[in-house]
Amino acid sequence: MTAKIIDGVAIGKELRGEIKEGVSILEASGCKPGLAVILVGEDPASQTYVKNKEKSSVEAGMKSELIRLPATVTEKELLSHVDQLNKDETIHGILVQLPLPKHINEDLVIQAIDPRKDVDGFHPQSVGKMMIGQETFLPCTPHGIMEMLNRTGVEIAGKHAVIIGRSNIVGKPMGQLLLQKDATVTYCHSRTKDLPSFTKQADILIVAIGRAKFVTDEHIKDGAIVIDVGMNRDENGKLCGDVDFEKAKTVASAITPVPGGVGPMTITMLLKNTLQSAEMACKKGDLQAE
Repeated sequence: MTAKIIDGVAIGKELRGEIKEGVSILEASGCKPGLAVILVGEDPASQTYVKNKEKSSVEAGMKSELIRLPATVTEKELLSHVDQLNKDETIHGILVQLPLPKHINEDLVIQAIDPRKDVDGFHPQSVGKMMIGQETFLPCTPHGIMEMLNRTGVEIAGKHAVIIGRSNIVGKPMGQLLLQKDATVTYCHSRTKDLPSFTKQADILIVAIGRAKFVTDEHIKDGAIVIDVGMNRDENGKLCGDVDFEKAKTVASAITPVPGGVGPMTITMLLKNTLQSAEMACKKGDLQAE
């Protein structure tokens, strides 16, 4: 068996075309969606992510604003920038790139973002609404994975989904979104004993642990769908996921590659959330755009 490759680049491109069309329709009515990103410090990975987000938002026809702050910025100064963006009627989405320097309370910064502009889906209000199935901004990576499964024609209802990872950004919300689509969900993590005994039961296996090539064919049930959220460097410095792709593809029925799998979907869903925010805001007249 050779697994079908779930192409995040192609799915993301299709979705971005739909988003661009939505932006054009909204702009024609006098409302241009705006996304603001705050970048603190000089972290290379964060700079790359932010550059890609800025490029993607411009390509989608959105207003893009980048605020660069030194790593020495005080918590008070950062919160002041967030407050200004909350009040800016031309901005519909606010994203503070994580991680932040240790002297800044990340939770405090996330909670300072107006929930109507929380396009990362990290605000406690967004998380609470997601938990009870109300319409809200969904965290971008899990949201993107659900979109990939949907557009690949994967039937989720009744399937056993196993998630390796329990972060607030991926693992926890991923399980909730799958549960809402009637999957049976099992969470695994660093303290799970006999990990393969759980992962071998998975019809859908989501791996988000940050350990290069950790999951092999020995963890995977024949015919399972494997979604690799990892982004690591192997012993040769080459980009790789949390799944040993070459081994896993011999037993999985479908698998996401790294790069070119989940990664492109994350930024795509950020754009989708920003468009959703602008549509809601302009419809209500709460926020306006240039």
